[in-house]
Amino acid sequence: MDKITSVFDVAARAMSSQMTRLNTVASNLANANSVGSSPEDTFKALRPVFATQYAEKINKSGLATVGVDGIVALDREPGKVFAPDHPKANADGYIFRAAVDTDEEMVEMLEASRQYQNNLEVLSTLRSLMMRTVNMGR
Repeated sequence: MDKITSVFDVAARAMSSQMTRLNTVASNLANANSVGSSPEDTFKALRPVFATQYAEKINKSGLATVGVDGIVALDREPGKVFAPDHPKANADGYIFRAAVDTDEEMVEMLEASRQYQNNLEVLSTLRSLMMRTVNMGR
């Protein structure tokens, strides 16, 4: 793991984490209408698991950020639909729809996007303040 040495590292890791979150949302939305022959074969929505990452010298620097610890599949029951003519129907004539709530995924996407934008604003503000400081010395 790379060291956390500045606010730039904090924001970069947070942005990377939100990008992972956006990618899982995109995967969920892409598979929202998929079907399977059994509950086990059906796509399960994914979520990243976030964990706090601290700088090595947290007592001195006070720096901490977020990182992705892993990606897990949500434990939700797929929708059972009677469709005997469907090519993926099981012996009883049922197909199973992915348990992906598109409204929930859209909220996740908006939230992740806003968090990403907030971190981008932090970097922009920090850069602007650093440039002002440099210009003050001239």
